[in-house]
Amino acid sequence: MRTVAIIVAGGSGTRFGAQLPKQFLELGGKPILMRTIQAFDGGSMDIIVTLPVDQMELWHELCQQYAFAVPHRVVHGGETRWHSVKNALDSISDPNCVDIIAVHDGVRPLASAALVGRVLAAARRDGAAIPVVALNDSVRQLVGDMSHALDRSSLRAVQTPQAFEARLLLNAYSLPYEPTFTDDASVVEKFGHHVTLVDGDPINLKITRPMDLALAEYLINHDA
Repeated sequence: MRTVAIIVAGGSGTRFGAQLPKQFLELGGKPILMRTIQAFDGGSMDIIVTLPVDQMELWHELCQQYAFAVPHRVVHGGETRWHSVKNALDSISDPNCVDIIAVHDGVRPLASAALVGRVLAAARRDGAAIPVVALNDSVRQLVGDMSHALDRSSLRAVQTPQAFEARLLLNAYSLPYEPTFTDDASVVEKFGHHVTLVDGDPINLKITRPMDLALAEYLINHDA
């Protein structure tokens, strides 16, 4: 049986304020997406990367420029994250030979082997697992023009990779798309399966702003 890692990379860089899509910006001397893929290299995983059609040629050029040799397959992304994951799932040639499927954000390049291992182990045990971290800031919920404080001790921020028993995830993605499907866990829960929470890692940053990239660069340079 095989494990498949789907890496979803569909950012445009608009919010980041960069000319390049953020997954192609350099981090520690190579594009962010290459570092993300390397987090899943060496574990006997089949790696599928989803990219917008208009970014395919640039990615191919970057792989040549940086002599990037980690085996992976690229499929077209979709209108939303859900559609991109669905395209990747549909591209698996023999799903009966896959036991676990992990899905990871293309701009989370600092996922450690320990974190990936924790999530995969929990998915093999319970069918579905996601990493979460506690919130440091106070939070408030907006209700119309008003707001009220929430108990942050009962809240968690969700990270990736999220991992699932393969048949469960494939069946869950047979559901029609809903705007509430913000991640794979929400799809699997809609399908009726419980999702196990495992300890995430604060270092597992999602790079969405320039300050995130600066922090990731610092962490890499200081072997965090």
